[in-house]
Amino acid sequence: SLSPHSPSNGSSRTLSAREMYLFDTGGQYLDGTTDITRTVHWGEPTPLQKEAYTRVLMGNIDLSRLVFPSNTAGGTVESFARRALWDVGLNYGHGTGHGIGNFLSVHEWPVGFQSNNVPLEAGMFTSIEPGYYQDGEFGIRIEDVALVVEAQTEKPFLTFEVVSLVPYDRNLIDLSLMSPEQIRYVNSYYERIRAHVGPELRRQRLEEVYAWLQESTEP
Repeated sequence: SLSPHSPSNGSSRTLSAREMYLFDTGGQYLDGTTDITRTVHWGEPTPLQKEAYTRVLMGNIDLSRLVFPSNTAGGTVESFARRALWDVGLNYGHGTGHGIGNFLSVHEWPVGFQSNNVPLEAGMFTSIEPGYYQDGEFGIRIEDVALVVEAQTEKPFLTFEVVSLVPYDRNLIDLSLMSPEQIRYVNSYYERIRAHVGPELRRQRLEEVYAWLQESTEP
């Protein structure tokens, strides 16, 4: 039988460069589970698409770089992922993230950002995935897997270390909306992608992909 993600002749349609695509990807491996969503546009995005994408990205960054006290519940901080959207009256109707099991469930309770989740602790893996959806028009989600780690603060606070190393779509980013801190965050994230993924692509002789990666992680 067809899985929910298998195309069928009845529902398939031709891809074009005139619309947005949301790729929800992932796999389960012996050493971990991946769950990464990226949204791309291969043509000319509309001003709304560009602004909505940038604000979703800003929310993803704001939560990812947040420093917060130990024993904080995810539900307490999840609005940081929504604030850039709320600023202009936009929102999304799903959870901001879920726990991720190591070779277990992709969506694994009790970690996450809803009110009934346990407090965040170092060593937990969660997704961070704000989005925005315009019915019948387009959908945006930017999802990363993040590890809860100890922050470099005097008292024991926590922060996130994003472990999904996939560039964002430059075509959809409006830099004028972003703060210098947010842009700095993206640049250091891109340096990390180059350092970790670049050598592996070369080792596998994937030169075309390597060239794409370099271009996609320009400062």
